[in-house]
Order: sequence, then structure tokens, then C-alpha cells
Amino acid sequence: MNIDSIKNGLVIDHIKAGKSMQIYHYLNLENLDCQVAIIKNASSQRMGKKDIIKIDAELDIDFDALGYIDPGITVNVIKNGEKVNKLHPDLPDTITDIIKCSNPRCITSVEQEIHHIFKLTDKANGVYRCMYCESLPKISQ
Repeated sequence: MNIDSIKNGLVIDHIKAGKSMQIYHYLNLENLDCQVAIIKNASSQRMGKKDIIKIDAELDIDFDALGYIDPGITVNVIKNGEKVNKLHPDLPDTITDIIKCSNPRCITSVEQEIHHIFKLTDKANGVYRCMYCESLPKISQ
């Protein structure tokens, strides 16, 4: 398999196998007018299998969202065909409007203008709780 190298853009690497489509949809990559390559189940010595996303465009992305979706990923920034930066998003302390509260009585379920804010309460297990009612987030499929 041959995938062209990118000139200016991002390579999101070390994605847990099967999570690339969740990142693809969250970043709205389907709306871009550039080359986007998704490599699923690539061989990895460290992970066994991994996914990779290559985006041939400069983007402003939400690193908190990437850290929440998959804290093990790396993001390589490419300029003029060369890697200029390698970033490691981690679990953010708080996330806003990425997930929704599971509590039907939470203020975020009633008031539409309130942001869905979650705070990290257990870093070892990646557990977030609603800032308003302490409930867990809805499980997304």
C-alpha cells in the first residue's frame, strides 16, 4: 500500500485500532476539500495494531478533544514535507461540549444555552463527571 506523503498538514498517529472514524467525525474531516487518508489496523510494534489519519491541510484542531478521545495518540505537524513538531495530547482537566451529561435532570438537559462541562475526577481510569451534577457522561456509540 502506498500513501503519498503530505506537504503541509497533520499526521495523527498511534490511534487505538478502531478509533480513527470517531476522530474523523469529531474533527469534521468529511467537510474538508483536501486529501485525508485513514489507515486502519496498521501494524505497530508498540501497540500491535493502530490507526493513522493523514490530513494534507493545515487545521486548527481541539487537542483537548483528541486527548479525551484517545490520550495515547501523537500529532505530527508537517510543514514543507518535514515534521516540525510532535505533540502528545493528554487527558485534559476539563472538557467542554465534547460529551453530554447522562442525568436527565441536569441543568444541561433543560437549558439549551449551557455548556456541557466535565472535569477529570479519576485520571488513572479516565473518568469525567459533569461539573453541575457530578453524573457520568452519556455513553456514545
